[in-house]
Amino acid sequence: MAGLLAILVGVLFGAGVYLLLRRSLIRLIFGLALISHAVNLLVFTTGGLVRGNPPLVPPEAQVPPAGHADPIPQALVLTAIVIGFGLLAFTCVLVKQVVKTLGTDDTDSMRANEE
Repeated sequence: MAGLLAILVGVLFGAGVYLLLRRSLIRLIFGLALISHAVNLLVFTTGGLVRGNPPLVPPEAQVPPAGHADPIPQALVLTAIVIGFGLLAFTCVLVKQVVKTLGTDDTDSMRANEE
């Protein structure tokens, strides 16, 4: 399962970088979203995939039982989801204003307008 997730993370990163390098600003947004999802999946898998063992400490113990899920990567992924959503929302608004001002989402024609 870890090998399949590693391949999936690599494909998501590759597709995200490919979309970031295209000329369209809409593709830039999709590239940011894919890279954000790839990072979240990468952080989540580094914590280890454990089923059925929540990181809860029994009342009579000082530490969680062996084989529990690590809560730190889960908390980091939840935080990254919120930050990624904020970044994506800001980028959408910024792209909307650029397209509204210049009339196009093609970055090559934007450079032609500047010169």
